[in-house]
Amino acid sequence: MTIEWNFILRIFIAGLLGGLIGFEREMRAKEAGLRTHFVVALGSALFMVVSQYAFGDTTYDRARVAAQVVSGIGFIGAGVIIFQKNAVRGITTAAGLWVAAAIGLTCGSEMYTLAVAATLITVICLEAMHFITRNVGEKNLTITLLSESQEDLTKLISIIKEMKLGDTIQNVSISSNSSTFELHVKQKDYLRIADNLIDKTKGLKVEIS
Repeated sequence: MTIEWNFILRIFIAGLLGGLIGFEREMRAKEAGLRTHFVVALGSALFMVVSQYAFGDTTYDRARVAAQVVSGIGFIGAGVIIFQKNAVRGITTAAGLWVAAAIGLTCGSEMYTLAVAATLITVICLEAMHFITRNVGEKNLTITLLSESQEDLTKLISIIKEMKLGDTIQNVSISSNSSTFELHVKQKDYLRIADNLIDKTKGLKVEIS
């Protein structure tokens, strides 16, 4: 019974540590949050325990079950990666799930100090990069004019020039029924610029994303 409680402790700690990474992801409104990371880490720890102790016969490779977690977690990670509007989203969250699985395996091996250290380093890195990206990083802002009118296009270009956003234009695409401008702006200024554009383009059929 003592050994069984030890196993339960391993998967419980794994779930808590994985959940800590998931909590950070959930606070950032990402695709996979606390529950997903918790379950992934706990499941990985359980696989490690099973791999080590379920097969008493030494003829079995005890690392075989645990090894499948490393490749198997890729299917879950792929599920949270989204390709949308020429941008790939969710890679960091997928990597977080991968790390959560590794932390689960580490807890399953009863290497708690290493697991805690990996969790703290991961959370600190995610938070630090979020702070840096938010204040220094840049983000794409797309303006799509759903109109064939040359007058509307001229008015939109004037608004962009008036807001001094001409230097931020990365790409312009004009078709028979729409015109798209892709701007590269500071992430900290994204919402302010988007709000101003919405206000100044009233009366025009414009989509801003």
